Amino acid sequence: MARALTEPKLLVASHNKGKVREIRALLAPYGVEVVSAGELDLPEPAETEDTFVGNARIKAHAAAKASGLPSLSDDSGIEVDALGGQPGVYTADWAETPEGRDFAMAMEKVWTLLEERGAPEPRTARFRCTLCLAWPDGHDEIFDGKVEGRITWPMRGENGFGYDPIFIRDGETRTFGELSQEEKHARDHRSDAFGKLVAACFPERVG
Repeated sequence: MARALTEPKLLVASHNKGKVREIRALLAPYGVEVVSAGELDLPEPAETEDTFVGNARIKAHAAAKASGLPSLSDDSGIEVDALGGQPGVYTADWAETPEGRDFAMAMEKVWTLLEERGAPEPRTARFRCTLCLAWPDGHDEIFDGKVEGRITWPMRGENGFGYDPIFIRDGETRTFGELSQEEKHARDHRSDAFGKLVAACFPERVG
């Protein structure tokens, strides 16, 4: 049985404001006070693993140790089938520039590589999310989520963040960048993983 989260305060182990905003919204119904690693000015650990779960564990345990709070990390990314699953765990790395992350550049890189390879339509892909909830004593719980879809071009939508403007979920015609926050939360990879987290670790908080 998974360990229940009984503490009233939870640290989100991320400096990504868009990701923190989504996680805070997902946790809002459960009476948990959320603070982020960025707000506490905690250092960002090096993500040296080649799996989502490995990097999620690094971030959650580093934050829990530094803060003394139970800490939730999210390692997520997009896997494009015609690119052999890339960028995968390197999703954010593809956006890195000397001036910070440029996701428009990263999305253009994805599309350019698909064009160069003559990838047939539909250009299938999925968003994946691994959540790690870690406690200061070293215990953790892991939850995985995913959503299947395809890559489209040109970029569409001003909502969301990251690669959302080029991803269309199966059964949908709009990109994640065109969905409202509420619509996206109801159907994305993070909400899939969160549903599993809540069922396992928030049993006393679920109505």
